[in-house]
Amino acid sequence: MKSDRTITHEGTPFLNWIKRYTEIRNHSVDICNPLEIEDYVVQPIVDVSPPKWHLGHTTWFFETFILMPNIKDYEVFNAQFNFVFNSYYETVGARVIRTDRGNLSRPSVSDIYKYRRYVDEKMQEFLQSNLMNESIEPLLELGLNHEQQHQELLMTDIKYILGHNPLFPAYKNDTIPKNEIVHQPEMIRFSEGIYEIGFKGEGFCFDNELGRHKVYLNDFEISSQLITNGEYLEFMEAEGYSDFRHWHAEGWDWVQQNNAISPLYWHSIEGKWMHYTLNGLKEIILDEPLCHINFFEASAFASWKKMRLPTEAEWEVASRHFDWGKRWEWTNSAYLPYPGFKKEEGAVGEYNGKFMVNQTVLRGASVATPAGHSRNTYRNFFPTNLQWQFTGIRLAK
Repeated sequence: MKSDRTITHEGTPFLNWIKRYTEIRNHSVDICNPLEIEDYVVQPIVDVSPPKWHLGHTTWFFETFILMPNIKDYEVFNAQFNFVFNSYYETVGARVIRTDRGNLSRPSVSDIYKYRRYVDEKMQEFLQSNLMNESIEPLLELGLNHEQQHQELLMTDIKYILGHNPLFPAYKNDTIPKNEIVHQPEMIRFSEGIYEIGFKGEGFCFDNELGRHKVYLNDFEISSQLITNGEYLEFMEAEGYSDFRHWHAEGWDWVQQNNAISPLYWHSIEGKWMHYTLNGLKEIILDEPLCHINFFEASAFASWKKMRLPTEAEWEVASRHFDWGKRWEWTNSAYLPYPGFKKEEGAVGEYNGKFMVNQTVLRGASVATPAGHSRNTYRNFFPTNLQWQFTGIRLAK
């Protein structure tokens, strides 16, 4: 989840930037408020970052890319934090390797919150000063969208941390689950022809959504609804996880090596299928959309149903004709650049282009996506084996 280039909001009063900055930054803190101090430090697997690291990294972004270059003699909060909170920016220097983020008992959680307050105060001053100008707006917009990306990652990582605690503690006991019941699906038909995909219009977008271009699509059909828990349970009960015919070779290796028998967070307890939710361990609701499956599982299920996953172009063309946003939806498209894609100079040029290998595109958004951070042109991407994101299935043929 990455990017660099934006279309700026020309003429936006700087006071509006202060309001947006404050609201988005406060939301990250709100997400972490239900946590105990011990929860902030845990890193169960390499793909999960400790919550305190997210809070520090998003703060580091504003200090490193806005405050330091634009304020003469700016005093950094802590000179070691560039090493601690740099994620993958080779341009910016050395960093703690990803697998070691959970070993950082220091800086403490309280130190990181002090860091956030320090940078937020400096940013408030900066945004109200004559140093703030329209040339900085694209980078500021990127920083805010970057923070929203990490808010979604915070939710996925917190769920993994708590969902792998043997006690299955609830994230928030007062969380009221939304009604996510899937209605009777129908297949929506599209005729062969030339269509356009990619970002168009005003507002923010990531560089990998540019530029808009034509694609030729054959006749296809796509489901109006996501696959449900009940439908996937039928695949499981039909011994889908033990039938190699439905799996890619690499997917079958993944099944064998991980003894996979169900989606992430599913547990068979006393004859009932339960799953961990942010409200704790609950019985599966059959009519709810499936969640937390990887590309291998999505492809195997589609094969079992004698259908397939849509391409990202098919998904985008069809997206105006169905509701989306409950789950990130696997497509059958490799993550590759659009025609004319060009990486920007400097550190922000490392945001998307360097990941265009061995990744598969997901489209849509999820229940963990912050408000205002989804577009039908948004190109999310992950390796094929990962389950921990809020992922689901929509079938095509």
